[in-house]
Amino acid sequence: MIAQANITNNDNNSSVPFSTVLALDDILKIGPETNSEVIGNAQGLGVLIAETSTANLLWYWDFGFITGKFNGSSINMFSRNPTTAMVHELSVVGGRGKFRMAKGYAQIQDYIQNDTNIISELNVTVIHY
Repeated sequence: MIAQANITNNDNNSSVPFSTVLALDDILKIGPETNSEVIGNAQGLGVLIAETSTANLLWYWDFGFITGKFNGSSINMFSRNPTTAMVHELSVVGGRGKFRMAKGYAQIQDYIQNDTNIISELNVTVIHY
């Protein structure tokens, strides 16, 4: 969490109230195992945008690759997601390098979630030139 509004009431009883801004800077791996190969970084911003019983997050993510044939390239994703969804979907809206003018979608499902970590599985379908 990098910013939070000074809201005196919190009707949804959330530990992350409306307008909270989150920053993401995590590693991308081939699999969830601790010894799995690191292939890049996931960086981005999120904003909690709905103060209802079902909160929504507006996410912007950049997945930058540091190995293999996509080294130096990245995929950009943007979308709104209900926090209660089992599978989150992001729109691929562009990219850099080999992913210039990319389009597609990513489906994200939490693999492991506890008090300190969330490990998610991503399935990304991308059309690029």
